[in-house]
Amino acid sequence: ALIESEPALSRMRDFFAGGATRDLDFRDSALRRLALTIDEREAELLVALHADLRKPEQEAWVSEIGVVLTDIAYTVRKMRRWAQPRRRPPSWGLRPARARVYPEPQGVVLILGPWNYPFQLLFSPLVAALAAGNCVCLKPSELAPEVSKVMRAIVDEAFEPGHVTLIEGDAEVARRLVGLDFDHIFLTGSAEVGRQVMSAAAANLTPVTLELGGKCPCVVASDARLDVAARRIAWGKFLNAGQTCVAPDHVFVHLSLQQRFLEAMKATLLEFFGDDPRQSSDFGRILNRTQFERIKGYLKQGRVVHGGQTDEDELFIAPTVLADPSPGATLLEEEIFGPVLPVLTYEDLDELLAALSTRPTPLAIYLFSEDPRVQRRFVADSVSGGVAINDVVNQIVPKELPFGGVGVSGMGRYHGKSGFDCFTNYRSVLRRSSRIDPGFQYPPAQVPLRTVKRAYRWMFRN
Repeated sequence: ALIESEPALSRMRDFFAGGATRDLDFRDSALRRLALTIDEREAELLVALHADLRKPEQEAWVSEIGVVLTDIAYTVRKMRRWAQPRRRPPSWGLRPARARVYPEPQGVVLILGPWNYPFQLLFSPLVAALAAGNCVCLKPSELAPEVSKVMRAIVDEAFEPGHVTLIEGDAEVARRLVGLDFDHIFLTGSAEVGRQVMSAAAANLTPVTLELGGKCPCVVASDARLDVAARRIAWGKFLNAGQTCVAPDHVFVHLSLQQRFLEAMKATLLEFFGDDPRQSSDFGRILNRTQFERIKGYLKQGRVVHGGQTDEDELFIAPTVLADPSPGATLLEEEIFGPVLPVLTYEDLDELLAALSTRPTPLAIYLFSEDPRVQRRFVADSVSGGVAINDVVNQIVPKELPFGGVGVSGMGRYHGKSGFDCFTNYRSVLRRSSRIDPGFQYPPAQVPLRTVKRAYRWMFRN
């Protein structure tokens, strides 16, 4: 792969220079062909997702394949409108003139995918990049090898050589790729990898979009509907065995509700996964032994209210709720990224929000409260990539809502139109008439500066 990467980039540059991707019919056809190929390979994808991550079939389809197929359908409907040049009124001082903004593809872009949602988080940005008219190099995670094989087959079948290229390999391959002269780099991964990608991209002044992670806090206010809160938090936290970047990492519950909330969570998890979650067909497994040992270590850092069972041979860690985390516990500092949910308490929301504001900015923040005033204050006094009120995770679902982080949780946005924008160069074009050529803009100065100031305030007031 190291040998292939530079020739692959050269082939994509040649393909882009040929101009095919600028044609909207070509883009439309490529996206539709991709959808058909995914449909044909659906069964293989489901098997591969189970092999790599033990993903339950329904969860895998909804959170991986279904997301990409709906992305394609939405994008095909909207793409021609997004790609139209937009008129802008030129300032009076430049008239007669016409001004337009032309959406143009950036060129050849690199998309680096993670292992936790190996299909969705590689192919959703691919859809956006194709709609914008780019050629794309895909680098899937080597930690989901079975899914990677199926994705390679999809790419080979759906696209012309040079339009989309998939390069497999380890971290060294990724390092080599980000050092090449791409026109844009899109990464979904950890903050540590994000820093490395940004540093490498700086050498070529390559723009980057970084979709990273972070500890996403969830707050359960004193007026929350506990049964709904417990179900939604449990669903979002233990989806994909907790290996989700926008999962609620930990919960702050109002002190008056602590015991009731813990009981509601325990009842919910019994309802979802039964007495022995290891036998549940709706609960996945940890990626590998390294992650297993890391997450297992968190189980000793608080009082286990529910769960706590492990099986090293199966890489199984039960959905676990921890109360009273130990002071200085690492699970309060590190992103858990696994099926362990610490439950903490608070009494004053203002004090809690002030404390959260000192923490690294999360990808998402969650609140369960029925009080509109509390909801407004929560949004106004917190900072995050996204917010969900009385829900978790689902803020990423609507195509109309931009998705991305802030600070250590990332930079840049995608999904829907925001994805098209992410991979588009908006080129400004001004056309002025040469029949009128006022002399005041040329030297030597012909009027006093105070007159020029008054004229500018009038001519450029729009």
